[in-house]
Amino acid sequence: MELRERSYSVLVVSAAEKLNTAVSSMLLGSCFGPVRVVQSVSEAKRAWNERGYDLVIVNSPLPDDPGVGFAIDVTASRSSVALLLVSSDVYDRAAPKASEYGVFTLFKPLSRQILELALNWMQASCERLKKLERKSITVEDKMKEIRTVNHAKWILISNKGMEEPEAHRYIEKQAMDRGVSKLEIAEEIIRAYT
Repeated sequence: MELRERSYSVLVVSAAEKLNTAVSSMLLGSCFGPVRVVQSVSEAKRAWNERGYDLVIVNSPLPDDPGVGFAIDVTASRSSVALLLVSSDVYDRAAPKASEYGVFTLFKPLSRQILELALNWMQASCERLKKLERKSITVEDKMKEIRTVNHAKWILISNKGMEEPEAHRYIEKQAMDRGVSKLEIAEEIIRAYT
């Protein structure tokens, strides 16, 4: 799937009306949506808790907080990508700290082209994170299956007097004969004997 075919939810955290209008108009009618604009970190936290966002743009400072911590928190959970916009005099202090946590940082003022470039980077990072998350889930599922099948084999060994290879073949044969997964057979064995 091409990046342009996907839709990315966006949370814009900014108290600057000019930036909010520019970013919102830029995102409308493209692969970005839904787009939500809030004007403080406290509003952003509520919005974030209601629904996670793929991309988060934080225009620092905000009325109630600089926003750096929120941008870092966003990248620590889910497969979200954050962009922190700071003034040029703060950039040298904020960028190293934020980049340590995977937050993209740009200094203001910025052009439309730079913002478009940043959004492209964010999309690419979001896709990479989603792929890693899917792989992680697959590995976790496989590990669960292995643990469950091993548990079922030990039940067969202790209750039916089977040897380990025989218990393994029994689970595999049952799964093939019935057209179900080894996990399902293992769970049935565990339920039957516990």
